[in-house]
Parts: sequence; structure tokens; C-alpha cells
Amino acid sequence: MSYKIDNAIVKKDKTGKLTLIDPDGIFFDEDAFIAIKSDDLITIQLLINSILNNDFRHWKDLGEIPENESVKNLLPRLGYSREDIALLLNGF
Repeated sequence: MSYKIDNAIVKKDKTGKLTLIDPDGIFFDEDAFIAIKSDDLITIQLLINSILNNDFRHWKDLGEIPENESVKNLLPRLGYSREDIALLLNGF
């Protein structure tokens, strides 16, 4: 089972004007948006898919996670290899 977060691109030009790029019209009727870096969005989707698959390992071994540590480090810290992450990415 794969979970996908609806998303679009928010582009900023040199003057600071924001343009919503939403070819599927998913957000045509929305008043507010949240901007997330694309690699963070992918990481969030991988984490959600891992939770849905009940596939997390070694949560107790993580200990305290420093606030300044990137969420991108969570999967490797949980014991996922590059190959494991690649398999999760194939779910998209």
C-alpha cells in the first residue's frame, strides 16, 4: 500500500512573486498553502509509507534526536539501507 501526498510547485521569481504550478488543478479551490522542499516531501512520503507498512525497525535504539538533525537522517538511523529506501521509492 502506497500513500501519496497531493502536491504542487510554488515558484518564486526574481521580484518575489509566487506562482502556483498545479497542472492537475488539485489546489484550484484552496486559499492557503504550505511550502516544503521537494527532498523533504519525498522523505515525509517515505516515512508515511514505512509507518503504513508497519516496517519501522529499532525505534528504541534511536535515543534522543537532536533538534537540528535533518529528518532525512531518520530512515538510515532506523536501519534502512540505500536498497531499502530505493524499494520504498518504487512505491511512488
